[in-house]
Amino acid sequence: MAHTHTHSGQDSNRTRLAAAFGVTVVFMVAEVIGGWLSGSLALLADAGHMLTDGAALLMALLAVHFSRRKPNARHTFGLLRLTTVAAFVNAIALLGITALIVWEAVRRFADPQPVTGGLMLGIAIGGLLANLLSFWLLDHGSGEKNLNVRAAALHVMGDLLGSVGAIVAAVIILLTGWTPIDPILSLLVSLLVLRSAWSLLRESLQELLEGAPHSLDVNKLTRDLTLNIAEVRNIHHVHLWQVGEKPMLTLHAQVIPPYDHDALLHRIHDYLRENYQIAHATVQMEYQPCAGAECELGSGSAAATGHDHSHSHDHDHGPAHVKGDKHTH
Repeated sequence: MAHTHTHSGQDSNRTRLAAAFGVTVVFMVAEVIGGWLSGSLALLADAGHMLTDGAALLMALLAVHFSRRKPNARHTFGLLRLTTVAAFVNAIALLGITALIVWEAVRRFADPQPVTGGLMLGIAIGGLLANLLSFWLLDHGSGEKNLNVRAAALHVMGDLLGSVGAIVAAVIILLTGWTPIDPILSLLVSLLVLRSAWSLLRESLQELLEGAPHSLDVNKLTRDLTLNIAEVRNIHHVHLWQVGEKPMLTLHAQVIPPYDHDALLHRIHDYLRENYQIAHATVQMEYQPCAGAECELGSGSAAATGHDHSHSHDHDHGPAHVKGDKHTH
């Protein structure tokens, strides 16, 4: 039953994301055409903002799709990292588009261009309705919503400001004929695009460089393990990174020799899963202090000499799959 619920939730996520992506892309193209025909730079800037929405929706859709693919011997983590690569490329492209819009806006201050306010207003209202529809699609329904869907909904909600700005510019042009409002609004919308693009670039680059997720504090994690599990004396040699939405962790734990080796290992994994949502961790248990220079990473105390330890690794997603072996160094 649980298995069916998970797939039902994924199917619901994928359906909502696909519908919102289709609506966004259609109206993005409409804004590009409308901006070109009406001469409105604000519409083109809003189309650029909708492009960030489309990219966010596409990344979320790909994440849902690739999360269902099983890892294999060639790609042991599956293909989730493809979404990160695509996000990085998309962020670079968005920064380039923003630079072009800003350059054109500055040029138009010196050489104002005619703008067809009526056509601009109609397209801008259509863009606003498209964003409202996309947000409703993402936020509606009782199905389970994952992090990607919630993030995409917030992204679309932010784009409503760009559409409202284009509507305001069109109304001002229709009422007063003052066309400089068009490049002014395009610059404001460009700032929204720049903010989204920079955030996307920073997050994707952080993941590609195997950086620790921003939501997890490595130092706090090491302190919590030593404070909450009595047998753990020191945590070191910590490596924390992320693939798609999944945090991955490896660490060495200096422990008091336990009465039940496997039970202690299970407790460490349970703590990581329940308190940090880390379901994939590799834990190496050691009975003597670590002496290598690499052992200082994540260590809460000075390393001592000696390195006689026993290994225990978990490459699965729960204590039921824990595997252990012992080596003497």
